[in-house]
Amino acid sequence: MPEAAEKAKPDFTTAIRSNDDLAAILYTSGTTGRSKGAMLSHDNLASNSLTLVDYWRFSDKDVLIHALPIYHTHGLFVASNVTLFARASMIFLPKFDPDLIIRLMARASVLMGVPTFYTRLLQNPALSRETTKHMRLFVSGSAPLLADTHREWAERTGHAVLERYGMTETNMNTSNPYDGERVAGAVGHALPGVSVRVSDPETGKVLAPEEIGMIEVKGPNVFKGYWRMPEKTRSEFRDDGFFLTGDLGKIDDKGYVHILGRGKDLVISGGFNVYPKEIESEIDAMPGVVESAVIGVPHADFGEGVTAVVVCHPGTGVDEATVLRGLEGRLAKFKMPKRVFVVDELPRNTMGKVQKNILRDNYKDIYSKK
Repeated sequence: MPEAAEKAKPDFTTAIRSNDDLAAILYTSGTTGRSKGAMLSHDNLASNSLTLVDYWRFSDKDVLIHALPIYHTHGLFVASNVTLFARASMIFLPKFDPDLIIRLMARASVLMGVPTFYTRLLQNPALSRETTKHMRLFVSGSAPLLADTHREWAERTGHAVLERYGMTETNMNTSNPYDGERVAGAVGHALPGVSVRVSDPETGKVLAPEEIGMIEVKGPNVFKGYWRMPEKTRSEFRDDGFFLTGDLGKIDDKGYVHILGRGKDLVISGGFNVYPKEIESEIDAMPGVVESAVIGVPHADFGEGVTAVVVCHPGTGVDEATVLRGLEGRLAKFKMPKRVFVVDELPRNTMGKVQKNILRDNYKDIYSKK
């Protein structure tokens, strides 16, 4: 409150803190249950920021366009702390404004955004190689960037979006390289000092490259635990200190990490594991499709029925039959959607993540026997 600030004394005693002291408690989204407070130390935040300054080649010459909300770790810590540690500058915007951001690119060098930023900027006819020529880096995170968006951005601007992977509990874990191939649909390699592995969710056995399982991470960026939830904290860490992210994925033979969805989004149909990302990638590649979300909903015969919710370009005539025909021969029978629904848009949270819990609730009764 301004009134409280006016009454505050200008002098205060600096409280000395150590690296391991608590710096912040950030609350997870809580979309599937009680929201959890992730305890982050000064070293968690500082070590991650210093790593990113080096990895993303930040310097005091950089100017960041900051249009992210600051109630989320992406805008609050990643964007802000990297800028501060690099002694760079920031243009701090109150909201995302595509027209303004394109104008500001003439005096900026970096944009950190979520996928929605890039899809909306691509809709603006002013976006071009000319208007982005002063920029050196475009970073995307907090939700998956569609491969089509990645390719279209490169064609329009000449820049490849750098996608990375992080969490409230860890800040950044992986990143596509600054120099080197930025693979569409992948979130890059483990950052220096961070270890990433994939394990069998049931047994904890570490899996080989290309095998799908639970992503686990370990490093100085990983949080201290959940505030006043010691049992939950213990359940989310392996005995050797690796944190169970709850994300399903794989590491390919080149070391790139691929996120295939949240563990809670895994569909088990007829006893078979179905990974939504595999089906979504096939649907997203179809002509006329903008994006898709694959979910599992209760099914009397199969336990869960594979269900696709699809957004299409207007006037393309894509419907359920079109999608199912396009998938024939490309997926195993047990992975084929039993129903496809075409909608105007997918529900998202403020950071652009598709809210599959809402979709599961909306379609929970479609296979109910009358």
